Amino acid sequence: MRVALGVEYDGTAFHGWQFQGDVRSVQESLQIALSKVADHEVTVHCAGRTDTGVHATGQIVHFDTPSIRTERSWVLGTNVNLPADVSVCWAKQMPEEFHARFSAIGRHYRYLILNRTYRSALWRDRAVWVHKPLDEQVMHRAAQYLVGTHDFSSYRALGCQAKHPVRTMHSLSVTRQGEMLSIDVHANAFLHHMVRNIAGVLIAIGKGEQSESWADEILALRDRTLGGVTAPPQGLCLTQVDYPEEFALG
Repeated sequence: MRVALGVEYDGTAFHGWQFQGDVRSVQESLQIALSKVADHEVTVHCAGRTDTGVHATGQIVHFDTPSIRTERSWVLGTNVNLPADVSVCWAKQMPEEFHARFSAIGRHYRYLILNRTYRSALWRDRAVWVHKPLDEQVMHRAAQYLVGTHDFSSYRALGCQAKHPVRTMHSLSVTRQGEMLSIDVHANAFLHHMVRNIAGVLIAIGKGEQSESWADEILALRDRTLGGVTAPPQGLCLTQVDYPEEFALG
């Protein structure tokens, strides 16, 4: 039986999603908890690997098991065995052809920026603090250069292992609610550090350090070494993963 889970986690104390053996990871925590419920060793596959300090409210994972449990039992039993900074939100039995990563057709991320003169004690691990005033309207206009299908070489990490840098950006918006700015990104897939590199460029533009067209100029260079600063991880959260309608996970 193949089972999909909806998972949320606070990435602050994790060294990212992926199991690394000698450091704390979200994958390891889930596999330990699920193995206790399934009564056998479980391997978990995710829709999108997140880096150290990055959060998720809409991560999707799957695992295979011969054990028969109700969907409610998978959720409650796993949560009992998970640390407080990871939680399973739902479980659903899936067909064998479903794969959390390879069946996904879209991913959504949100990057939060706290824009005020003084730092926050409460938002320190959830949003990036920028004390200089940001113009969210200028940032939004600059972001529109990146919508569409492009070679995002300038916006991926130098160590990115993706086979090709072309991605389709469905939407990219920058909005403000009081002191909080939100960069919401929806694409078919993402490159390593892609959202954080986009955020770094938009922040520089929002401060007035660069022009609106700088986002497009960097894109055209196709050279990460000529791009902007990579924004910190704590503002980033994986919020949703899209799948074809036949899987009924929407």
